[in-house]
Amino acid sequence: MRIVIVGGVAAGMSAAARARRHDESAEIIVLERGPEVSFANCGLPYHVGGEIPHEGSLLLHTPETLRASLNLDVRTGHDVTAIDTAAKTVTVASASGVNELSYDALVLAPGAVAIRPPLPGLDSPRVRTLRTVADAVTLKKWVDDGARRGVVLGAGFIGLEAAEALRHRGLEVDVVELAPHVLPPLEREMASVVTTQLRQLGIRVHAGVAAESVEVGDTEDVVILADGTRIPTDLVVLSVGVRPDTGFVEAAGIETVRGAIVVDDRGRTSAHGVWAAGDAVISTDAVTGIQRPVPLAGPANRAGRLIADDIFGMAGGRPIPQPVGTAIVRVGEITAAMTGANRASLDAAGIDYTTIHLHPMQHAGYFPGASTVHLIVHVSKRDGRILGAQAVGYEGVDKRIDVLATAIRAGLPATDLMDLDLAYSPPYGQAKDAVNLVGMVAENVENGRLKLWYADELDQMRDTALILDVRTPREYTSGHIEGSLNIPHTELRERLDEVREAAQGRPIAALCAAGVRSNIAYRILVGNGFDALSLSGGTQTLRQWWGDEAASILVREEVHA
Repeated sequence: MRIVIVGGVAAGMSAAARARRHDESAEIIVLERGPEVSFANCGLPYHVGGEIPHEGSLLLHTPETLRASLNLDVRTGHDVTAIDTAAKTVTVASASGVNELSYDALVLAPGAVAIRPPLPGLDSPRVRTLRTVADAVTLKKWVDDGARRGVVLGAGFIGLEAAEALRHRGLEVDVVELAPHVLPPLEREMASVVTTQLRQLGIRVHAGVAAESVEVGDTEDVVILADGTRIPTDLVVLSVGVRPDTGFVEAAGIETVRGAIVVDDRGRTSAHGVWAAGDAVISTDAVTGIQRPVPLAGPANRAGRLIADDIFGMAGGRPIPQPVGTAIVRVGEITAAMTGANRASLDAAGIDYTTIHLHPMQHAGYFPGASTVHLIVHVSKRDGRILGAQAVGYEGVDKRIDVLATAIRAGLPATDLMDLDLAYSPPYGQAKDAVNLVGMVAENVENGRLKLWYADELDQMRDTALILDVRTPREYTSGHIEGSLNIPHTELRERLDEVREAAQGRPIAALCAAGVRSNIAYRILVGNGFDALSLSGGTQTLRQWWGDEAASILVREEVHA
């Protein structure tokens, strides 16, 4: 049997390695357009920043090592330009010419290419993407040779990693993002925390504005934004997204949607004997059912492995799992991570959900070094399942998101989280872990013991409810909603008449710093006949949601001795 694999790196090399383990006699040929067939593309920004000092560390395998260990015929510099699915051949262009190669099974893993928007000046020699080892080596050389300023176009995962890397090397850095906030898949209030960290690093953020052109000069370029801002720079990193690299696949008549290859749950395409995996494939989201490419290494590796199983007809072979989109990024001293669906995708899919905000400590508060994990979880109103989660913080973010990703894969209802038996010791967590707390809050909401209001409903609450701030007087003077009534939760039972007089029959919108004390106040109010709600996530979430506007929303008062 001859298996031809188009593209290496994650999906292609996983398929090749698994196929060899199934059959020692199979002829396995890997065709890779570029010079490297197996490299750590997720490590590229860290080479630019110097944390991975040697480019050789990015090369996981070479054609020679793959021949020696797995007896694979790996051919770099070989570009597949056409497929004849009837004749079962591929047309390959290389330095030695153009030839045809037959196959018994064909695996397509061509990946994705960087999107290049039609901006004047993007052909400048100072503009570079960050997709290959050569890109990383070039950018690092520019920095080593004295570049002092850098502009990153696009504030997604790679864009922010590139910005951090350049700043780590001492460059002045500007990040430009067309979406309203950095890391567009993050919820607005989570992205606000990331923006604050970027500013603390000294990185200038231009969000909600387009780059209009690159003005090419003799010694420097100038990036011109739609708002008229002009940013002189020594280099530009283009990171505005990717698209499936599938022109030759579409030309062969293999079914695609918006350029992404359509496959079934075994990775089979519309052409007999042809499978596909990785960034070029359209996936069905496990939570929303929305179809979209998922350019992540984990799903690509798993799909490649399972395709090899299907090629060899493994009895009881497993279907390729639908991705939940778990991702993580370091930005300075903080980490941002997500899994499952966000508000935008849930709304697009018409799924009804409740959002829970928490701000627990990553380990016991009395143990030195405790810090906050900002956590958002979306819960289905229909069946209580966890639909998505996001977290931002200094420590413990990866642990919580991985647990929540596992819960989503398992289809657990959010209320089951409170029963998870998670590792606990003061340096590592709390007896009631952040994940357990999600389950407890979810149960309160599901059973009607807690009714929430949200930061984006502030104007509505000002108009229709009495806003009751149950923090201490000192906290209240540090920043409060104008017109709110301040009664600490410990005094509320004795001062209910004040609440009743101020409310004049209106509902009570309670709030505190993080939502814990306002939950206590909520139960007191409801127990005494009031119509009440508690602000999800408290003023911490309120500040994060409103970002730069929060300073004008939360009024400060001078405290006189």
